[in-house]
Formats: sequence, C-alpha cells, structure tokens
Amino acid sequence: MNIWFIIIAVMVLSFLVQSMLTNRFKKYSEVPTSNGMSGAEIAAKMLRDNGITDVQIVSIDGKLTDHYNPETKTVNLSEAVYHGRNVAAAAVAAHECGHVVQHATGYAPLQLRSALVPAVSFASNIVQWVLLAGILLINAFPMLFWAGVVLFALTTFFSFVTLPVEINASQRAVQWLENAGIVTYETRPMAIDALKWAAYTYVIAAIGSLATLLYYISIGNRRS
Repeated sequence: MNIWFIIIAVMVLSFLVQSMLTNRFKKYSEVPTSNGMSGAEIAAKMLRDNGITDVQIVSIDGKLTDHYNPETKTVNLSEAVYHGRNVAAAAVAAHECGHVVQHATGYAPLQLRSALVPAVSFASNIVQWVLLAGILLINAFPMLFWAGVVLFALTTFFSFVTLPVEINASQRAVQWLENAGIVTYETRPMAIDALKWAAYTYVIAAIGSLATLLYYISIGNRRS
C-alpha cells in the first residue's frame, strides 16, 4: 500500500512539475536577453569561449527536445530555442553546451553515464518482457523475475547517475551566462528558475523509478 501511494504521488508530482516547467519556459520566453542573441548564437559563443571547435549546433523539431549528442558531436536545439532571443532560450542553449564542456573536460559522472548507455538501452528494450514473463512464471522459475528486477535496477541507477550530470550542466550554464553578460542581475534568477524546473523532471523520474523498483522487489519477496 505504501509503495502504491508513493507511485501515485510521483505520477501526480510528475504532471505538476511538467506543467510548471511548461509555464516557466513560456513565461521566460517573453523576456528578451539584454544583447539580443539567439539560442544558436549563445551556444556558439559558449563553445568558443571554452575552446571547443568540433561541435555543431543544429535545429531540430519538437518542444523541449533539446539535447547534446556526444556521438555525432551536435548540440541539438528545438526551433524555439535555436531561434529564440529570450532568457528561456539562453538558459536551455547554455545548459546543453554545459554538457559539451563536461564531455570535453572528462566530467566523471558524464563519463559513467555514457559508459552505461549501451547496457541501459539493452535493459530498457527487454525489461518489461522479462518482468512480465517472470511474474507469470515466478513460482516455477523465480530467477527469471529477479533477472528482470536486476535489469530494472540498472535503469534506476542510470536515472540517479543522470542527476549530477544535469545539475552540473545547469550550474555551468548559469555561471557562464552571467560571466558573458548574457543574463543580468534581473534575469539571472529567471534562468536559474527555468533550469531548476527542468532538473526537477529528472529528480521525479529517478524517484519514480526507485519506487517502481521497490514495488517489484516487494512482489518477489511476497512470492518467495
């Protein structure tokens, strides 16, 4: 019962956080940057300031789909961020470039996260089927269920490894934005607030994953 309460609470919190994130980005998208630079221009400047010349900045479809791809060495910015000349676009663009700087400087949590990607990708693709088969055959073949739990635990661990990576990227972004004069005394708190709500989505995802993992463990313990 307690685990179900946590799972439901996490679902509600996830909805609220996503709503707040959308609201904050809409609000700060109406606040122009002091120098009028676009998200793409800000990203290019941050990369130059950090001596990074081998990463491309490209525009992609979607809303809040921004990400850095270390394999292709591209900072992928949604159209609103790529072309936007506002505090929200500046914060997102700088955050993604924060990941580039992490990659260039060998930031340990990012290296761990990158090393886990192949295993986590494999686990994510099969874990639901292994758990389903494990639950159906738990009395005859309990090890199959526990194998599914281990796979899910790997994805949960990945969620928690992601937290310091995202938080550090935001810290780098805000510091650089301030040093570069892109945010002012008035707009700096807005950039921090926007990135804070983005970080909360990762926190909620990690907590939700942990709650689900504990639920599966409780199923295994009851059947053993």
